[in-house]
Amino acid sequence: MDKVIIYTDGACSGNPGDGGWAAILICKGQEKTISGSEKNTTNNRMELRAPIEALALLKRECEIEIYSDSAYLINAFNNGWIYNWYKNGWKTADKKDVKNKELWEQIYSFSKKHKINWIKVKGHSDNEYNNRCDQIAVNEIKKIRNTSSQE
Repeated sequence: MDKVIIYTDGACSGNPGDGGWAAILICKGQEKTISGSEKNTTNNRMELRAPIEALALLKRECEIEIYSDSAYLINAFNNGWIYNWYKNGWKTADKKDVKNKELWEQIYSFSKKHKINWIKVKGHSDNEYNNRCDQIAVNEIKKIRNTSSQE
């Protein structure tokens, strides 16, 4: 089984506002960087979009380490929230609809296909890959704004 290391980050200018996401996948010494943007989105949605897009690239079952500075993403798995949401029909403990349900459903589906270890990193610190993802995500926001201003 291939081992894949994935670093992810999301950014938003305004919340909601223009957002960007980025991921760096590392496997067998090779790196692949992916990124994208959305208008009128939230930081949390961008934090979820990055691992979804990275995991969607994998064609077979892998052993994965996902590094993110998003407590929202990492805690959902490491604290078991997502399993309870799934079991409760995508409702929170206080019976409210889970926000970003369609994104969580995609991540949950990938988590069943792969062996994933979810690892929290400190944001805007000394992690080279996290910092690169952050910069790429911020650049995606700049790109979407430049495109919008030219229309």
